[in-house]
Amino acid sequence: MTDTPSGIRARTADDPLDDRREVEPDPVADAVTDDSPDGLHGAHAVGRRLGTPGHPLNRQSPFYLGFVGAIGVLLAYGLVTLVSRLSSVLTLLAVSLFLALGLDPIVEWLRARGLERRWAVLAVFVGVIALFVGVISLIVPPVVQEATQLAARGPELANDLLRNPRLRQLDDQYGVITKVQGELQKRLSSGQLWTTVFGGVLGAGKAVASGFFSAFTVLILTLYFLASLPTVKSSAYRMVPRSRRQRFTLLSEEISRRVGGYFMGQLTVATINGICSYVMMKLVGIPYAAVLAVSVGLLGLVPMVGATLGAVLVVVVALFVSGTAAIIVAAYYVVYQQVENYVISPRVMQRTVAVPGAVTVVAALAGGTLLGVLGALMAIPIAAGLLLLYQQVLLPRQEQH
Repeated sequence: MTDTPSGIRARTADDPLDDRREVEPDPVADAVTDDSPDGLHGAHAVGRRLGTPGHPLNRQSPFYLGFVGAIGVLLAYGLVTLVSRLSSVLTLLAVSLFLALGLDPIVEWLRARGLERRWAVLAVFVGVIALFVGVISLIVPPVVQEATQLAARGPELANDLLRNPRLRQLDDQYGVITKVQGELQKRLSSGQLWTTVFGGVLGAGKAVASGFFSAFTVLILTLYFLASLPTVKSSAYRMVPRSRRQRFTLLSEEISRRVGGYFMGQLTVATINGICSYVMMKLVGIPYAAVLAVSVGLLGLVPMVGATLGAVLVVVVALFVSGTAAIIVAAYYVVYQQVENYVISPRVMQRTVAVPGAVTVVAALAGGTLLGVLGALMAIPIAAGLLLLYQQVLLPRQEQH
């Protein structure tokens, strides 16, 4: 050992502690050096120790394309299956959102009069419940009364039918009554009739219970969407990039306004139709005027053919009163349709939805095919929204190229 100027002894070749043994190189220690430019010393060391990475998988190879394609097909099939199984739930959500957008203008109108939104939503919801209960109270009691009368007169009607001369003649020639009585007796003795009747009653009960449950679910979801509509819209708008958020918000608000305006306009036109029909039927003496008026109003919500179907229904009922009453009813609806098409509808719908006639027909047919009456009701405002996007987004973009 020798002393260095700094006071630290340096090891010399004659130092007995320095045996000059050769140490085998350590690949890990050699890899972990301070001279690595990227600073990922450990990762580089482990990478070199475990081998050099190979070339990435060829994305143009048939195996890669087939495997990725098969995975995509499986995911698409699973998504379609999931949507088909949730179709009823998605339908309820769509109907509830549509109703919420339709009722939102009333809420905004109440807010403009100084009412807080929560109280405005509560007032609108109470009004909807009262309307629903009123319609049910108008329809259910007459139907129950008529069904009770029909059940009480069942034996009398059956005897009148059996005494019909034409039926007697058919029975003499082909034994119709005898065959029917024999089949009925056979089913009674085997118990098949009671099974069929019980199954039919049970199925009808399940359908009624399902209908009430769906209606209750739609009411609850509509209340939720109506109460949280500003929050839902704000959350959806924030998912759009800031550079496009303003335009997206303006387009969405315009579509929402058109949907709500169409709903309120169609409801107003149908209500006017129902009230005028009720007054007319009372003056002419058509029975069950309230039930028929409600039916005409509900059918009036259906685009294109709803008002005509309501008129045909009232004319058919008027035929059972007298031929003169049927003629008066038919003449009334011919005149009323002209007034509605050229006076009422243009004034009510002038600030709501502007959709060409051909687009209205195609949209109503497509919506009716997909979702029935609900689809036909929702098709027109959806078509109005798509038409707005076509006019404000697609056409200007095409003009820029």
